[in-house]
Amino acid sequence: MAGTRILKQTDAAERARLLEVASYDVALDLTVGDKTFVSLTTVEFGCSEPGASTEIELAAENIRSATLNGEPVDTAGYTPEAGLTLTGLAADNTLVIEADCAYSTAGQGLHRMVDGVDGEVYLYSQFEVADAQRMFACFDQPDLKAEFTLRVTVPEHWRAISNMPVASEEPLERASAGEGRAERSASGSQSASGRPSGGFTLPKAKVVHFEKAPRMSTYLYALCAGPYHEVTTEHDGIVYGLYCRESMKQYLDAEGVFEITRQGFDHFHANFGVRYPLPKYDQVFAPEYNMGAMENYGCVTIAEASYLFRSQVTDFELEQRANVILHEMAHMWFGDLVTMRWWDDLWLNESFADWAAHWANVEATKYSEAWTTFLSLRKTWGYRQDQLSSTHPVYTDMPDLEAVAANFDGITYAKGASILKQLVAYVGIEPFLAGLRDYFGKHQWGNATFGDLLSSLESASGRELREWAAQWLETMQVNTLRPEVSVDGDGNYTSVAVRQEAPADYPTLRTHRIGVGLYDLVDGKLVKRDRIELDVAGELTEIPGLAGVRQPDVLLLNDEDLTYAKIRLDERSLATVVDHVAAFESSLSRALVWTAAFDMVRDAEMAASDFVRLVASGLPAERDINIVTAILRQVGTAISLFATPEHAPELRALAAKAAKDAMSAAEPGSGFHLQWTKAFADLARDEADLAMLRGWLAGEGVPAGLSVDTDLRWHLIIALAGKGAVGRAEIDAELERDNTADGQRKATIAGASLPDAESKAAVWERLTTDSELANWAQRSMQLGFWHPDQLELTADYVVKFLASVPVVWEMRNTTVAMEYASMGFPRLYVDEKTLTLVDAWLSEGDRPDAMRRFIAEGRDDIARALRARARDAVTG
Repeated sequence: MAGTRILKQTDAAERARLLEVASYDVALDLTVGDKTFVSLTTVEFGCSEPGASTEIELAAENIRSATLNGEPVDTAGYTPEAGLTLTGLAADNTLVIEADCAYSTAGQGLHRMVDGVDGEVYLYSQFEVADAQRMFACFDQPDLKAEFTLRVTVPEHWRAISNMPVASEEPLERASAGEGRAERSASGSQSASGRPSGGFTLPKAKVVHFEKAPRMSTYLYALCAGPYHEVTTEHDGIVYGLYCRESMKQYLDAEGVFEITRQGFDHFHANFGVRYPLPKYDQVFAPEYNMGAMENYGCVTIAEASYLFRSQVTDFELEQRANVILHEMAHMWFGDLVTMRWWDDLWLNESFADWAAHWANVEATKYSEAWTTFLSLRKTWGYRQDQLSSTHPVYTDMPDLEAVAANFDGITYAKGASILKQLVAYVGIEPFLAGLRDYFGKHQWGNATFGDLLSSLESASGRELREWAAQWLETMQVNTLRPEVSVDGDGNYTSVAVRQEAPADYPTLRTHRIGVGLYDLVDGKLVKRDRIELDVAGELTEIPGLAGVRQPDVLLLNDEDLTYAKIRLDERSLATVVDHVAAFESSLSRALVWTAAFDMVRDAEMAASDFVRLVASGLPAERDINIVTAILRQVGTAISLFATPEHAPELRALAAKAAKDAMSAAEPGSGFHLQWTKAFADLARDEADLAMLRGWLAGEGVPAGLSVDTDLRWHLIIALAGKGAVGRAEIDAELERDNTADGQRKATIAGASLPDAESKAAVWERLTTDSELANWAQRSMQLGFWHPDQLELTADYVVKFLASVPVVWEMRNTTVAMEYASMGFPRLYVDEKTLTLVDAWLSEGDRPDAMRRFIAEGRDDIARALRARARDAVTG
């Protein structure tokens, strides 16, 4: 698969000054082979300086022909990494390029997947950041928007889905395919390139023409093709379409997805002032997807493996699906209708969509506690990312596309969304929405910057926001807020203050809008007596209104989670929540306390052993499935990384018993029943417990109400495989029961988890030498390879991993290589030896910044874990 051009921001700015792109006309023939397709692109564009030169991006295996204004273009010096040079531009230009482009197995460009169930082929495009060039020749940068016309030749039983509705379909008349016949090019003319690749037989075909798409950026164009199952409905003048593989259609929850889609559009239409402008809105569940979803205008792609549920799920998964649907829908305005000028405003696209999705979930759907989920999952991601050595400002320079690809992180998404949430609290929701309406109205169909948005918000709110924005968006790291209290002999406050701290290397003290909640323990419940809202600024902020007030059982800073900051509890409050963490009536209050506790473990202020004991005693009473899910993930991290090896077995046994008891106490068949069952399977090490789990696979002793369905069976297989309680034979037998794409993915994870040297060596060989390894296979192998019970078995692979990173980086495309470096880092080896090895690696040679970043982040995690273990070591 060809590489792509790593465009620099300076080059993009110069090209945007020089060019104005009017339109792309693209014709694709997807019937000529199983490795490549034919792409014919006609670009109409103007040039402000006739006679100038520029480059156009195209990641092709071969250029068949290229003409500019009717004259041949010299392609002798063409490489995908450099693009195609165009010289002697006229004021108005027509460029025509025909090329052979490669299908992708890495999830970038035009991805091709073969369904193992029925042998059918499915395609979907993924163009962000700059992979449209893998499908057609284009000026692949966000501020060169253009209209777009597409026609595709596909097998006659396929559907083709793009940004706009299908205008027409017509059968393709051609001679029957023969062993030696020439291919048809996308333009319909004969080509001398020989027979189709791989012994491919030309199928009966049709040509699908789409309506012309309005101006949009190249990364938002989309094409999905294959025998997709289709369900459609209409609401408020918009046709909604849902698509999935034919073999997955029985799992398509069309009404559930359509319900959220209707609610989201109604909410955004009521508040954004500009209607969604396209006639249809399709959502395609895409197999072998690299991320959660993508906001292609009118043709959103969503990860099938994550959000097309084949088995019972909890409300956690359903809320996550709703959030993804609303996140991509919000992009129809913020990103698609109004697009960033350059990728330094990527944060604004993603932060806004993240904020808007949770806001819409709370306001328009049944998931009224979505801000709790935001805190428990998204903000904790942001907090972790912001404390790594790779931290960066929310608004950060993006000198080139490689820097962009590395910054789809917790700062760009979660921290930015947290700042927007605080901005709403700072200016008020109505002025905020008025500013958005002004921004959308002024800049629709164009490109804009954060400065443009800030001007609209200042005008609507009447507040000066530049200084506020600078301290939040142009600085790094996270503040900690601690209460400082004094109490008289009668139990009344004599003083209360909030102390703001900042890391020594990042000393910025910010202005925080926070709530301060006073909670009393009444009949076993923590009841909010009062709440004060104020601005915290500088090192110490007094709260004079609390002087003389009776001390509550819990004083909770950042009540209702308005600001982005770590919080701590005073001694009395901490003692109360240790015994009564589930007593808060508000799920958001409980989430604040749980988040603070885990922050304290990561910062070596609380022993991991104490945190696990808190989880064992307090989490089974938790009533919010999202909090339960988040904390169960954290308890595994606390045991594997932050607890000393001496304490870990006892803590794992304690957590396993708590999970088993909670599973037994949960309502049979409920989401809590399922979630605690999965946690028990992950934590169990006792031979009797493992035998019980194996028995469930055989239908023996299954708890009442528990459905050991396909997904739970795989969860059990993977958990048992890592502990050596099932082997290759059981994995193969399970795959025979579920020989689907998802079954193959789960079987690969389980196989990589097996605790034997031969299996590990085979997995490692494929990971590090197979240049054709699919994205899903790499991810699955890495998920299974490292296991906390197998440290001795895989110890030699720490050195091997570091040596392999540059090799894999060269062998695979950017996204997959970055995932290899990040996901594959051996974080379980928490010792000074690992730090020494990593430091030596980081000191070597001239490595790409993105590659160094992910290895340095792994080092940060080990250094933090060492500090946490030192704290845990002094706990009995």
